[in-house]
Amino acid sequence: MKIISRNKKLYLHFSHNGQMVRKSMKMEDTAKNRKLLHKQIIPEIQKQIVMGEFFKKEKITTLDEFTKKSFEMNKATRRYLTNKQYEDIYRLHIQPTFGSIELVKIKRSDFLQWQNNLTDKLAGKTVQNIRAIFMTILQDALKDEVIEKNYLSYVKTPKIKDVIIKKPFTVDEMYKIIDNSSENIKAYFAIGFFTGMRTGEIIALKWEDIDFENKLIKVRHSIRDGQYTKPKTESSIRDVEILNVLIPYLREHRKIVKNDSTFLFETYEGKPFARSDKISSHYWKKTLIAQDIEYRNLYQMRHTFASQMLMNNESILWVSKMLGHKDSSMTLQKYARYIPSNDVKRATFLER
Repeated sequence: MKIISRNKKLYLHFSHNGQMVRKSMKMEDTAKNRKLLHKQIIPEIQKQIVMGEFFKKEKITTLDEFTKKSFEMNKATRRYLTNKQYEDIYRLHIQPTFGSIELVKIKRSDFLQWQNNLTDKLAGKTVQNIRAIFMTILQDALKDEVIEKNYLSYVKTPKIKDVIIKKPFTVDEMYKIIDNSSENIKAYFAIGFFTGMRTGEIIALKWEDIDFENKLIKVRHSIRDGQYTKPKTESSIRDVEILNVLIPYLREHRKIVKNDSTFLFETYEGKPFARSDKISSHYWKKTLIAQDIEYRNLYQMRHTFASQMLMNNESILWVSKMLGHKDSSMTLQKYARYIPSNDVKRATFLER
């Protein structure tokens, strides 16, 4: 048996029935541990091999088995919905190919073929997200010494080929959508276009969050997949200014909903919408078709708010705060091309 060291950890390499066996000792590479291996552990392993007991003790770990452990380990540091989303992605895109296979038997070529299959049918960004989740699982397995190498790290990350172009609505289109939609949903679209709030933040709004006196909307929650939870990030917890153009829509909406309603937007059963795609399918798509407006998804209300404000010279710091971005650099990264570059002569005060 040969003792080798990898990443300052000790492994045993030996041949058995014509096959090479590598066994992690889960020990630091120190003189004391090497001495322990020679005097006690190796003789015991040799005895177990002769008696046919050593390989019976080896536990076969499939990807499914370890993934369950990995998700459990990371549960405390992830939001509930994030963890659920990761589990869904694993089930849809990773498990069908690798779930029942032993981790130690998955090689670089297997990962490469899997990734190539994904890129044939999914956008580059989507594949990157799937890959990132897989990488976390494999890195956990590496740290637990279930595998000796993470072969996915040897596969080049796919480039983002499909860039989604944000195509904001015009002001005329905004009003066509709002004013020609169902009475019970006008305010939803008005909030989306005039505040830039995320769709999940809007369906989570309660009347107690609307401060008419100070013209503020208190964004404290979001609804995703039926879960009433905190917004996407810490910076998303914010007070959004109610622009004058939005006030009539909010007041009119207050008149038409039930007096005892808790949420601004409720289903016929008196419950908040579990997800925004219901609004998209029942109201949004129909309104765009009726008004002969090119289809863009519901989230484009947020992009329209940001781009229209910046195109019309509103402060980027204010826009960033309204959107709930961590800082203005994030807003610049997403919307810099909408900021007009006026051909004005600058720094004239320096001229003599």
